[in-house]
Amino acid sequence: MNPGMRRPDPAVRHTVEGMRLTRFGHSCVRFDTGEGVIVIDPGVFSDPAALDGADAVFITHQHPDHCNDPELRRLLEDRPEVRLYGPSSLSEVLGSLPFTTVSAGDAIPAAGTEVKVIGRHHAQIHADIPVVPNVGYLVDGVFHPGDALTVPDEPVRLLLAPIAAPWLKLAEAVDYIRAVDAPMVHPIHDAILSDTGLTMVDRMLANLVGDSYERIADGHTATI
Repeated sequence: MNPGMRRPDPAVRHTVEGMRLTRFGHSCVRFDTGEGVIVIDPGVFSDPAALDGADAVFITHQHPDHCNDPELRRLLEDRPEVRLYGPSSLSEVLGSLPFTTVSAGDAIPAAGTEVKVIGRHHAQIHADIPVVPNVGYLVDGVFHPGDALTVPDEPVRLLLAPIAAPWLKLAEAVDYIRAVDAPMVHPIHDAILSDTGLTMVDRMLANLVGDSYERIADGHTATI
């Protein structure tokens, strides 16, 4: 385990009243806890403004739609105090850029709350493509799985559900949402869909998983 981390205590709850969640495109979300700002997966399909004022940045895996290397370099050059976290394989794309390695079971204090690390591997795209490490992040009951269908072993109050990817089909997204069984579901990972495709997939998912499914438009904020 890395310095500054600890194993999570299931008896301890880190609840932030009125935490704000903002979407910044594709798989990138920003949490404003009132004590700081956490950003997850600022990738090349996301608005770089997500990083403005960030205190901690968490990357699920090394793929560019989740990890925008040039923007992260600019961020740390301007504000070296910002903490960057992700699996050890990030070094393959970040090189000498400093970051803290995390793995399943870690719990990281950040922005007045705790970020729990859940999961180990990216979903398989094809047998001919190597599977890379992928971790998900649970922030005050809000789960971002990255590119995986990991079901946490504790309750999730809001699932950020991937809905469109080369490694995913609609039936798998539906089964995953049902397996996590969160009372709220907001879709992410959808930049590869056209406007028509997005409308169709949203309609089908809402019909199949029920009223828990609700889209946050890019640039919009929901209070959790």
